[in-house]
Amino acid sequence: MENPFTDIYTKDKTDEVLIERAVSGESQALEELILRHQGWVYNIALRMVFNPDDAKDVTQEVLIKIITKLSSFKGESSFRTWVYRIVINHILNLKKSTSEITHSDNFESYAKSIDNCPDYEIHSEMGSGFNADAVVEEVKLSCMYGMLLCLDREQRIVFILGVLFGVTDRTGGELLEITKENFRKKLSRARKDIFSFMNNQCGLMKKSNPCQCSKKAKALIDYGAVNPENLMFNKNYTRKMKDIIPVTLRKYTDFEERKAYRLFIDQPFQESPDYVRYLKNLINTESFKDTFKIN
Repeated sequence: MENPFTDIYTKDKTDEVLIERAVSGESQALEELILRHQGWVYNIALRMVFNPDDAKDVTQEVLIKIITKLSSFKGESSFRTWVYRIVINHILNLKKSTSEITHSDNFESYAKSIDNCPDYEIHSEMGSGFNADAVVEEVKLSCMYGMLLCLDREQRIVFILGVLFGVTDRTGGELLEITKENFRKKLSRARKDIFSFMNNQCGLMKKSNPCQCSKKAKALIDYGAVNPENLMFNKNYTRKMKDIIPVTLRKYTDFEERKAYRLFIDQPFQESPDYVRYLKNLINTESFKDTFKIN
């Protein structure tokens, strides 16, 4: 599917056609609409709540909300604006996830927790039995997802949209119902906070920095934070963020910002669970029809 956050997407009328068919009772059209958007919703949710299981639940809740409100879409705004406002407002108003409660922090205490995690040489001390490179990549991704939890929710969604999904200030402002200038200001602050932390802490930015993914892996396995047999983030993808967004480095003024940006867009675009069958079965139940007044 075309990236729904690009300007090119606004010229695509597929969503509007599918909505008209779905509202008139064509189930195939509704299934196609879900398939077009479930991956994007899931990847936003995953980075907002950290835990894949929580992200699956959030995505399911959002898709149900979209389906039940679909007949109220009157085309007064683009479908993209309408649907992703629902996504964003739902996520911003969620009760804090377990991961947010457990792991959310400020950057100073996050740095301390990393510093307190002992260093080991994973390849020499862990022996065989798992793919050490895959585990090190998992540590990197887990840490970068964890950095997002150091931002408040609004900063987090702005960073996700502006950096990982490449939205313009105009689109970002529309989705969050703020001005372009306000979106740029919030994005600038979020980028500064994340990129400054990485520049001072992350070994991927500078070899002289204290945190090296490969040296933290064994301790994180021992703590139970990383399971080599069941990776949370380094799986279920065929594309990376840089494959599906309009990559531009012009907005990054120095080498460190560009390097940090490249690290974020090198993250996986995770394959979403398929919600079509579940939602199709749910919609056809009498209790669902009664609750949402669906004929």
